[in-house]
Amino acid sequence: MIVSIGEVLIDFIALHEGRLKDVKSFEKHPGGAPANVAVGLSRLGVESALVSKVGDDPFGDFLVERLHEEGVKTFIRRDLEKHTGVVFVQLIGARPEFILYDGVAYFNLRPEDVDANLKAAELVHFGSVLFAREPSRSTVFEVLKELKGKVPLSYDINMRPDLWRGREDEMLRDIERALKLADIAKLGDGELASLTGRGINIDDFDFRLLAITKGAEGSELRSGGIRVHVPAYKVGPIDTTGAGDAFMAALLAGLYYSGCLGAEELGEEKLNRIGHFANLVAALSTMHRGAWSVPKIEEITLMREVRELYQRSNR
Repeated sequence: MIVSIGEVLIDFIALHEGRLKDVKSFEKHPGGAPANVAVGLSRLGVESALVSKVGDDPFGDFLVERLHEEGVKTFIRRDLEKHTGVVFVQLIGARPEFILYDGVAYFNLRPEDVDANLKAAELVHFGSVLFAREPSRSTVFEVLKELKGKVPLSYDINMRPDLWRGREDEMLRDIERALKLADIAKLGDGELASLTGRGINIDDFDFRLLAITKGAEGSELRSGGIRVHVPAYKVGPIDTTGAGDAFMAALLAGLYYSGCLGAEELGEEKLNRIGHFANLVAALSTMHRGAWSVPKIEEITLMREVRELYQRSNR
């Protein structure tokens, strides 16, 4: 089982393109990067779970019900003090921009909210959002420090600078601390440029696998001294919300089906195979609205990139 720890929230996605000040109608979708990854894994046939926190409110009810419908195991506590998180999303040319709201339940994640079943995970996945506030920041780092060396740790940097206004140096310190803990890391080329420009060299870290997504240019996977570039699949995107999370879910599913979740290094052939699978799933996810748009494994098993992983797996 692969366990994600982090935010689950409501995405209110604008029904029409334009700036938020001009938008009149929104559509409600479930979201939150770690939740998106857990749902993507479940749709791809991998047992998954989510550790998070929601409010004791209708939005919290909606999210827990939807996670159960998707087959995701939930280690989710109800917060009697904070509401469920919400995000407003504006689409400009199918590309999302976010306003993420503060003071919500997942930022109130405490050590006692993290279920002991986390220790049974084959891999634990996390992101950066919960680092932006206490007590979630201390809780996550405490969990990661305890798990380091016992179970593989996967990290999607997923930078949200709006949450760190006036505290950018603190954000960089926490990202650097998390990168040192991660066995598998994923970031976009824009995030890579931002980190490099602020003095963080991604090559200084000892990852088993590093994935860099490059939009229309595809992705790059690195393991040991091997680097492979995987071209993107051309589709007509409707909504790219959660495409990076779809890539992340498929990357982890590809490692799972290859029996490589804990591998120290991956060869060129496996990197190419997993990269093509991840790029395909990410591309297909953009053809539907909302972040929970990863295709189900039974819908894509006839595709070559899927057969090479899923149908050859002994799982």
